[in-house]
Amino acid sequence: MIDRYTRPEMGRIWTLENRYRKFLEIEIAVCYALAEKGIIPLEAAEAIEQRANFSVERILEIEETTRHDVVAFTRCVAESLGEESRYFHYGLTSYDIVDTALSLLLKEAVGLIAEGLATLSATLKEQALKHQNTIMIGRTHGVHAEPITLGLKFALWWDELNRHRERLRRAEETVSYGKISGAVGTFAHLDPDVEESVCRRLGLKPAPISTQILQRDLHAELLMVLALIATSLDKFAVEIRGLQKTEIRELEEPFYQGQKGSSAMPHKRNPWNFEHVKSLWKVFTPRMLTVYMDQISEHQRDLTNSASGRFLGELIYGTALASDRLSRVCRKLVVDRILRAC
Repeated sequence: MIDRYTRPEMGRIWTLENRYRKFLEIEIAVCYALAEKGIIPLEAAEAIEQRANFSVERILEIEETTRHDVVAFTRCVAESLGEESRYFHYGLTSYDIVDTALSLLLKEAVGLIAEGLATLSATLKEQALKHQNTIMIGRTHGVHAEPITLGLKFALWWDELNRHRERLRRAEETVSYGKISGAVGTFAHLDPDVEESVCRRLGLKPAPISTQILQRDLHAELLMVLALIATSLDKFAVEIRGLQKTEIRELEEPFYQGQKGSSAMPHKRNPWNFEHVKSLWKVFTPRMLTVYMDQISEHQRDLTNSASGRFLGELIYGTALASDRLSRVCRKLVVDRILRAC
């Protein structure tokens, strides 16, 4: 994702450092589950937890040879261990780690989005109460209709956003699954109770059934909810942007000391934040087609959704940024003095 469109908190979630840190967390959880069953020594699990480490630079260096990121990760970690390295990644296939880690990353990201939506919801409620008696003209088909209040407009958005917050809560449950079922998902090398133990330790639920991967309808459901959210954010932004047109000028986003709207026209006070929200939405919506297609993986697994699935983070970034921007601007929204006087 382009740096200017990434909130630092969200950007940190999708770094390689955090991804591989999740890999290591899962591997250690597996070691302890195996130790509980007497498959590996408890001392080995404890040693792995204490000493296992990696560096992203070293993983990338090894990957130049292996052309396989998980193999590069396991070899890098093995370099920080002694004889106990023989128990690291024991009985696992790559996507036991990759997909379970992705679930952890998605949960982490959804938590940040939920916080942002809660802030936006509070802002909309505050504006709804503040302007419950601020009279303005209602419009149907873009034409003057009957009077409404500005507070009613904000209350409508607040109600809609709260429905999305509930959908997001349910979607978080949907993606909160892990899998430690091995190659092609048959538990040929590890028992299902290992998966259950690992998932419990990680705060996930064991997938009832999996192939070599978690099924992508789980991810698609979350992204559908985010698409709904992004569309509502665009709807809010378009409405306020329309009311900032020169010939209407009922609402206006804040304009700060020293801010410029044009290098050629000094009078310009552009609704660029609201336009930015629409621009993010335009990136999000077409990519939903890829999310739908990524649900299809032939037989027990293929790589046709591997590259495209790596763009999930960008869609999540965009939703978080649009929510944050809309909340910040709406909090300081300028209301036309004629409306305030009514």
